[in-house]
Amino acid sequence: MYVPVIFFYKAEHLATMSPQIISGKLKTSLSQTLSRFYPLAGRIKGLSVSCNDEGAVFTEARTDLLLSDFLENMVNMDSLDRFSPTTIGDSPTEWPLLSVKVTFFGSGSGVAVSVSVSHRICDAASLLTFVTDWATTTAKGKSNDTIHFAETTIYPPPDHVSLQFPPTDSNIVNSTSKCVTNRLVFESTKIAELKRKAASESVHVPTRVEAISALVLKCARNASRSNSVVPRIPSTLLSRDAIGNLHTSFFVKKDAENDLDIFETVAAFRKAKVGVNEMIKENLESNTLGQYLFSLMGSFEAEVKPDIDIYSMSSWCRKPFYEVDFGWGSPVLIGSFNKMFVWLMVSKDGDCVEVWIGLPEQDMHTFLRDQDLLAYAIVNPPVLI
Repeated sequence: MYVPVIFFYKAEHLATMSPQIISGKLKTSLSQTLSRFYPLAGRIKGLSVSCNDEGAVFTEARTDLLLSDFLENMVNMDSLDRFSPTTIGDSPTEWPLLSVKVTFFGSGSGVAVSVSVSHRICDAASLLTFVTDWATTTAKGKSNDTIHFAETTIYPPPDHVSLQFPPTDSNIVNSTSKCVTNRLVFESTKIAELKRKAASESVHVPTRVEAISALVLKCARNASRSNSVVPRIPSTLLSRDAIGNLHTSFFVKKDAENDLDIFETVAAFRKAKVGVNEMIKENLESNTLGQYLFSLMGSFEAEVKPDIDIYSMSSWCRKPFYEVDFGWGSPVLIGSFNKMFVWLMVSKDGDCVEVWIGLPEQDMHTFLRDQDLLAYAIVNPPVLI
C-alpha cells in the first residue's frame, strides 16, 4: 500500500520557467535527495529493505486544463486519479518504494507534484520529512544533513518472524467494489459545535480530530449497515501514527446492534490513545518497543476479517504540508486519497479541517446524504485561487 499526496501550485512563481527547466530541476534534486534517503531507492525483500540503489520512478504529464478551472470544478475527488503515479493494486513488493508524477497545467497556469511512497517504510510524518527536504534542495540547493532512520536499538529485528503484514487496501475491500473519494470541509464554527456535542464526563474538551473522526465513523458505519443485506459484525476504526517503518495502532470497536454516540466514541478514542502512549513509553524505557509493536501488528491481523467493516484514519492536522515550497510559493491545495482510508488535514488558511474519505460507491452515496454529517460538513466545495 502506498501513502499518496498531491501538491497543487499556481503559476505566479513559475512564469519564467519552462516545463523542461522545472522538470530538470526536480529530477536533479530528487536524485540528490534520494542519496540521503537511500532506503527509498531500494526494494522490499521479505521483511527488510534492500538498499540496492535501483531508484524511484519519475513521470511527467501535461493537460490542457487550467489549474483554476480544475480546482473550481473538482466536484468528485476521483478526478485526482489522473495525477497519481500509482494506482490501486500496485504493490511496493513488486514496484519501486517511491514514485513521483509531475503534471503541468495548460497555459502555464500551474503544476501538480504527486508523491507516493510505500506505507511499509513511511508514514505521513516521514513522507513530509522527505518531500520538505526535496523541496528545499530544489529551491535553495540546501538539504537536511541530520536524517535519522529507525535504529535497531529501538526496534531490534526478531529472530523468528511468522507475522504477515497488515492487508493492503485490495483485500480490505473486495477488489470488485468500486470505491470513490470525497472531500469534506469542517469550518471552525462547526468544529466548535461538534466538540461541544462530543464532550462528556470522561472527556471534557475533545480535540477537533477526536470529534470529527467520531462523526465520520458514525456516518460511514451507518452507510455501510444500510447497504448490507447481512448485518455486519463490529466495526473497527484504526487510528495510525508511525515514524519511519515503526507502526502503532489503537482499535475502537462498536457492536453492529448499537448506534454510535459521538461522545462515547470520543471517550473510547481518548482511552485507547492514552493507553497506547503509556505502553510506548514503558516499552521504550525497557527496550522492548519492537516486541510491543509486533504484538500490535498481530492484534491488527487478528481483527481483519471479511465480514468486519474497517475504517483506517490518519490525522495530518499538525503536520506542515502547506509549508512545502519548491521555490514556487506554498501549495494552493493538498490532496490525498486511498481506498477505505480517511485523512484529516488542516486547510491552507488554518481555520478549517478537511477530511478526504474513500468508501465503496454505494456506501458513499448514502454517507453523503446523512443529515448528521451535513449539519457540520460541506461536501466538495470549490477551491478558489
